[in-house]
Amino acid sequence: MSLSPELLMEMQRRMLRIRRFDERASKMVKRGQIPGTVHTSIGQEAQVVGACMALGDADYMSGNHRSHGHPIGKGSPLGPLMAELVGKADGVCGGKGGSLHLADFEVGSLGESGIVGSSIPIATGAALSSKVLGNGKVALAFFGDGAANQGCLYEAMNMAGVWDLPVIFLCENNQYALSTPAHTVTSGVIAERAAGFGMPGVRVEDGQDVLAVYDAVSVAVERARRGEGPTLVEVVTYRFNEHSEGLRLGTDYRDAAERAAWTERDPIVLFRAVLAARGIATEDELDALEADVLEEVEESVRFTDASPFPDPQVAFQDLYTDPIGAMS
Repeated sequence: MSLSPELLMEMQRRMLRIRRFDERASKMVKRGQIPGTVHTSIGQEAQVVGACMALGDADYMSGNHRSHGHPIGKGSPLGPLMAELVGKADGVCGGKGGSLHLADFEVGSLGESGIVGSSIPIATGAALSSKVLGNGKVALAFFGDGAANQGCLYEAMNMAGVWDLPVIFLCENNQYALSTPAHTVTSGVIAERAAGFGMPGVRVEDGQDVLAVYDAVSVAVERARRGEGPTLVEVVTYRFNEHSEGLRLGTDYRDAAERAAWTERDPIVLFRAVLAARGIATEDELDALEADVLEEVEESVRFTDASPFPDPQVAFQDLYTDPIGAMS
């Protein structure tokens, strides 16, 4: 697939945004600036950006607990996202969602949750609405290998298969559900489960290659947009950090050689080399891009610092379709 230099550079920009945003968030958690914890996508940027940029601007996307990267990959500005992590009023959810419940409807990000697999039916419902309304929009549901054995995934896949819904089920197989190796709890190849629901199953073996992910998801998106139904895409990737920041399990469940091998497959480093080798950008231009993104992240922190905490009076707003005061 032939892509413009501008699109290729935007892929690198969005991967860098995710990496630097998550690195900053990790530091802020450890300093006590973000309540609770965060789950970073460091190491998984290629599969996030490749998938999100294969979607159109108006298409839908739902994420999971590891979901700062998904709205960034879809084009969300960083300031309101960082403010949401800290719980500030100018956050994308008014400071009420935090790290685990980001949503940005402006870019089609329908939200995510700490409940494993819970956003899969949401994306499927969005796809159903798209088909009923005939608006041509596609929905994509991100979920991890830990959610690959959840019943809601198969209920949603069955429904999508029966009704030919325009939805892509994308498994981010980073090979560990918290500390549980996927091969110890998951039988067979996840992508091959698609056959039981009458849809194609695609496995991207190198999820550190943003172009490989983009190509695979683009095929699924165009198929869905033509009315040909859903696709299951499994992307093999790896998270570099712990399951969540600050988590100490007391044992190293990942082999040092495995870690080292995957670290050498850093998707941002790999794609920078591709851009340079193709003559898309010089080393100086790529350095300038990294500097721009770092400043963008710092600006998001300044935006957050300037934002107030929510007024306690709004605590019960947004809980119900009808506000409590209007209920009889």
